[in-house]
Amino acid sequence: MKTWITGGYIYRLDKKRMERKDLCIEDGKISGFFSPWEGARDGEIYDAKGKYVVPGFIDLHTHGGCGIDVNAASKEDFQKIGYFFAKQGTTTWLCSILTDTEERTIACIREVIAHKKENENCANLLGIHLEGPFLSSQYKGAMPEFLLKKPDMDLLERYQMEAEGNIRYITVSPEVEDIPQLIPQIREMGITISVGHSGADYETSWKCIKQGARACTHTFNAMGLFHQHRPGLMGAVLESDIYCEAICDGKHLHPGTVRMLLKVKGYDRVAAVTDSIMAAGLPDGKYKLGVNDVVVEHGDAKLEATGVRAGSTLTTGQALINFMKFTGKDLEDILPLLTINPAKIIGEDSRIGSLEEGKDADVVILDQKYNVTDTFVKGNKIQKEGEKICR
Repeated sequence: MKTWITGGYIYRLDKKRMERKDLCIEDGKISGFFSPWEGARDGEIYDAKGKYVVPGFIDLHTHGGCGIDVNAASKEDFQKIGYFFAKQGTTTWLCSILTDTEERTIACIREVIAHKKENENCANLLGIHLEGPFLSSQYKGAMPEFLLKKPDMDLLERYQMEAEGNIRYITVSPEVEDIPQLIPQIREMGITISVGHSGADYETSWKCIKQGARACTHTFNAMGLFHQHRPGLMGAVLESDIYCEAICDGKHLHPGTVRMLLKVKGYDRVAAVTDSIMAAGLPDGKYKLGVNDVVVEHGDAKLEATGVRAGSTLTTGQALINFMKFTGKDLEDILPLLTINPAKIIGEDSRIGSLEEGKDADVVILDQKYNVTDTFVKGNKIQKEGEKICR
């Protein structure tokens, strides 16, 4: 059975521009691009006339949405989060497990794996992002007090075994004892390393980068900032070629900071993330982030006890619009930040992240104002009959 997305303007990464083409999907994969007058259109037709046809968004760092916190989620809850995310344009995501006890972390991992085996009509939960537990307590941000001052590789191996190899991404602090020399061992477990929650000095930070750290977690947030005499982690991150996560909600980063980051790193080294919590998609109020109590006012999430910012209420669809607004750049310039760049961070760019023949048919349809109107995950259009799934 073929599905045709016709009449739209398709974003082609290889050409870095929009083209008026029809896209053909077979067996969940992109099978080709055709001019409107080429060949018959046998199969199901989706009319995208006047709209933009772009790759599905990839979110590597999120703690939940639509009233559900990842740390406390059941397999059914993950289904609901994935449905909510898909409606915002996310086709692939990693669930970010906030540092917690071993018992609760393993319980969460088991629910993730149960969901992965039964999910449908939702964004693809590719795997797990562990935010900790090998993080600096000085820069813990909204992290609870379950951080470990020294890496426990046996613990990480237990987590990866429970996850059946699906822990794909971990945030570590370079200054935690032995972290720089353990990075190759973590990579051998199939886990991409991101540095963050850190006040590490420049030299230690560079050791981690040279050992294979691939990204920086929510850049500029929960870390020591650049000083001309003590460049620290930020100096190493900005000087190097590693990727930078960016939360573009207008709260974590000033628009000028967003522009500066993109100018320094380039549009091929920044990845949009939401770092969203359960409040995403919901009004102001009281929520949870792991074991923490969080208050959201004017869309800004902060710990109730200390006022420290605690994740965001951002969605990927809104992040796209914010990046365009803050930079003044065109859609074609911003799309890699939500698509191919995060795919490259976790080594999935041969399968997802762009619209190319043979890749998964993860597709988002945008209207002329860049709002998400429909989403396809592996060729399956997300059905909207259950619009009240996130009340």
